[in-house]
Amino acid sequence: MSAQPVSGQPLDRTDGPAKVTGQARYAGEYPDEGLLYGSVVSGNVAHGRIRHIDCSAALELPGVIEVLHHLNRPPMAGDDDAYQDQDAADGHPFRPLFNDRVLYSGQPLALVIAESLELARYAGSLVQIDIDPEPHQTDLRDALADAYDSPSELPEPRGDFAKAYASAAFTMDSAYSTPNEHHNPMEPHASTVIYQDDGSLLVHDKTQGTQNSQAFVQEIFKLDKEQVRVCAAYVGGAFGSGLRPQYQLVLAVMGALKLKRSVRVTLTRQQMFTFGYRPRTLQRLQLGADGEGRLLAIRHEATGQTSRFEAFSENVVQWSGMLYRCDNVAMAYQLVPLDVYTPLDMRAPGAALGLIGLECAMDELAEQVGIDPVALRRVNFTDTNGNEGKPYSSKALMDCYEQGARRFGWEQRNPAPRSQQDGHELIGWGMAGGVWESMQMKASAKARLDAQGRLWVSSATTDIGTGTYTVMTQIAADAAAMAMDDVTFQLGDSSLPTAPLQGGSFTVSSVGSAVRQACQLLRGKLVELAKSRFPALAGMAAEDFQVREGQLHVGEQRFALSDLLQGAEDTALEVQITAEPGSKRQGFACATHSAVFVEVRVDEALGTVRVSRVVSAIAAGRVINPKTARSQILGGVVWGVGMALHEQAEIDHGLGRCMNHNLAEYHIPVNADMGEVEVVFVDEPDDIVNELGSKGVGEIGVVGVAAAIANAVYHATGRRIRDFPLTVDKVLG
Repeated sequence: MSAQPVSGQPLDRTDGPAKVTGQARYAGEYPDEGLLYGSVVSGNVAHGRIRHIDCSAALELPGVIEVLHHLNRPPMAGDDDAYQDQDAADGHPFRPLFNDRVLYSGQPLALVIAESLELARYAGSLVQIDIDPEPHQTDLRDALADAYDSPSELPEPRGDFAKAYASAAFTMDSAYSTPNEHHNPMEPHASTVIYQDDGSLLVHDKTQGTQNSQAFVQEIFKLDKEQVRVCAAYVGGAFGSGLRPQYQLVLAVMGALKLKRSVRVTLTRQQMFTFGYRPRTLQRLQLGADGEGRLLAIRHEATGQTSRFEAFSENVVQWSGMLYRCDNVAMAYQLVPLDVYTPLDMRAPGAALGLIGLECAMDELAEQVGIDPVALRRVNFTDTNGNEGKPYSSKALMDCYEQGARRFGWEQRNPAPRSQQDGHELIGWGMAGGVWESMQMKASAKARLDAQGRLWVSSATTDIGTGTYTVMTQIAADAAAMAMDDVTFQLGDSSLPTAPLQGGSFTVSSVGSAVRQACQLLRGKLVELAKSRFPALAGMAAEDFQVREGQLHVGEQRFALSDLLQGAEDTALEVQITAEPGSKRQGFACATHSAVFVEVRVDEALGTVRVSRVVSAIAAGRVINPKTARSQILGGVVWGVGMALHEQAEIDHGLGRCMNHNLAEYHIPVNADMGEVEVVFVDEPDDIVNELGSKGVGEIGVVGVAAAIANAVYHATGRRIRDFPLTVDKVLG
């Protein structure tokens, strides 16, 4: 009899006890004898050239070991290729302490290394850096004349937008804007570089890709692969900020190589605002529809900011060509170069922004047509991705509409704005749809069964708080037909089998498929071995073979694994495989979908908005762990509330500097900002997307939430706000 499957069960995190008891160590917590501490000295000029650096006062302090800058740093590669990483944008990657050029405000200009963190930070305040400032520009709107077409490829236009738009019974043309948004994970970026006796480096880095960081360090400092090992056993949130190696990694390695000692560099919360972020965008949506609300024409234009040294592009407009049925679609995406750091992928990159424009525009169109917002989306449902001309492998979005609306009580909605009130608060109900691509990347995994009956499964992927440790253990246990308690999943180490970056909601699809295949193959080898040793087992079915308590159970018979594995290398069975997307995917488009329903309460006198209720209905294929998946959606909803009502980097364009670079003034949602959130996973079988049938949920939870809130605020107040976030001043008008 097969063991009861654990995939699909809402199980607790396997790494939970280590985290709540403090046993889990993060990148900035690893000790080493004689460890030194680095403190980054940041620049305060947006564009210019370093004229002089005076480190004398800092170096006079007892315990200050060194101050690194562009004139005394260790040798670094001089070509762009060495600085390219797996998530790099087109252009010339940033090189910390490379030369005297100042490219943006907050740029690291020196690194003080001392025997304590407090001393290093104080010494940093004594470093004098004279900069000759040059004219700068950091305002997207003021620099629109410099816009150029993004190098990323857009889907080809289809049909004739202009003709269809001109002939439409209903048209709408609206513009939307979103600000810079910063990742702000709980754990700041840190790197602890342990300098070992043989000159090799053991690096504990906050990263979403240990092998990406390893290759980055190796190339920049011309080291052999064997000289650099990068680990990230635990990551305290990243949300995309760890997809690219951040500058503290380079600086910590510089210090270790220069001094031949272990060095740790941890960024301050203020310095967490000095690298990549979700970029400011300006969007324009034009929709044309017939008398029943069927879309005849869509045009989605977007302009985003980027740095002067890299062209960061993301998929902002493409979603408008794939979520609904429309035969006449045109898209445009431009970039404006500014004296800022390069933006960076951030949870649901592109979609979180593009769906603000599309789903607010759909709400405006619904009002024009005089149709319920859910009904409008039903009328325009498509089971085909128009950008690719391929059918979806599955798309249970209609079920999301139906189940989400029912749980929310949408049928009781009065469509008239300002029609619902409770005391001094206006009540608004809004909704939006969501979509995110379901990708699968090439990934490897190793499975090893030892004589004690312990299954060790490994891959170099990371767990950024999403539950990777847990779901991989569940997948492995089912594939090997073993109990979860007998399975250990190892990750976060560049020496383990190759894995892609953890991002894009493709970790379960990619690494999970490799884990499943490796464990199935291992189990097959064990069955073959048992049958070869004991011919009487030849007729037994594979599912009759179970491993429990260090023994192989076959019916009523028991065989000690220590005996069975005698003669095997290391008295263990081991397999390693590489999984790739299956050929069945080639003829299909694969995506997750959602329908988000929101209730807001608006105090018009104060201009305050409270999100009192959210129902998020998700179609994401097979959910491996409903408990951790629900947590991902809850987190996504919090992010959507932040995008809608709170988060905005305030830039002093005269100085080219972020003014609210702290958690006191850069507002993010807290417990008091969150009302009731209900998550609904609709049934969506899919044997095409991957062998697990799982699509991933890390991104889809945030997509559409901000638009649904804005639509609810309109329903409450009758005031359409298109400039995000919807802060008090805008609500007051």
